[in-house]
Amino acid sequence: MKRVLATLLLLSAPAQAQVSSTAAPVANSSGSVTNQAVQVVPSQQFTNTYGGGISCQGTTLSINPFLTTTKSWDSPYEATFDDPVYDNSTDENGNLLNPGDVLYYRPIRTGQKTNYAINGGITATISIPLDRAHIRSCQKAAEKQVALLEQQLADKRLNHEIARLKNCGELLRKGISFHPKSPYRGICADVVISNPPGNLPPHIHPISSVKTSEVPDAPEQTAPQQSSAPSSR
Repeated sequence: MKRVLATLLLLSAPAQAQVSSTAAPVANSSGSVTNQAVQVVPSQQFTNTYGGGISCQGTTLSINPFLTTTKSWDSPYEATFDDPVYDNSTDENGNLLNPGDVLYYRPIRTGQKTNYAINGGITATISIPLDRAHIRSCQKAAEKQVALLEQQLADKRLNHEIARLKNCGELLRKGISFHPKSPYRGICADVVISNPPGNLPPHIHPISSVKTSEVPDAPEQTAPQQSSAPSSR
C-alpha cells in the first residue's frame, strides 16, 4: 500500500525542470580585396585649322591601351612557425604524467607569399559633334580658303617665273651666264632669246656664179622706121 501511495505522489507532484541553452555561434572571416579602376576622360576634339581664322572640329576616336600591376605582401614575413608537441603520456588511471611539458616543436608552413597581378586592356571613346549644320558650313568655308590659298600660290609662282624669265633674258643678251658646272646653271636653262620685232638680225645670203655662155642672148632691137609725109608747096 505504501508503494502505491508513493507512486501516486510522484506522478501527481508538479515537475520542475530547468533548461539552460546557450547558442553563441562565432564566425570569423578575413580577406582582402583590391579594386582597380581605369577612368576615361573625354579629351578635346581634334581641330583642323585652315588659316584665315577658320578651324573645324570633327569626329574623334580615342583609343588608349593601359597596363596596371599590383604587388602585395605580408610584413613581417614568416615562412614557418613552430607548433609545440606536448607530452601526452598517462599513468594507469589515465592521468597525464607531465602535463604542459613540450616534447619538441615542429615547423609548420604559413603559406605566406608575395602576390603579383598584371592587368591590361584598351579603352576607346568616340566624340561626335552634335551641331552638324555649323560643321558643314565650316567645311565649306575651309574648301574656299584652300582654293584661295592655291590661287595665291599660283599667283606668286607666276610672278616668280616672269621675273626669272626677264632677268635671265637680260643677262643672256649681255653675255652673262652661269658656269656649265655651276649647280645654278639650270635656272636659266629654259630661257630662249629671239630677235625683237622689227629688227633684222645679221645674216648672209650665198650668191652663186653664172657663166657667160649660159646667159641667154638678148633679143635684137630694130630701129623704128620714119614715115615721110608729103610736103605742101
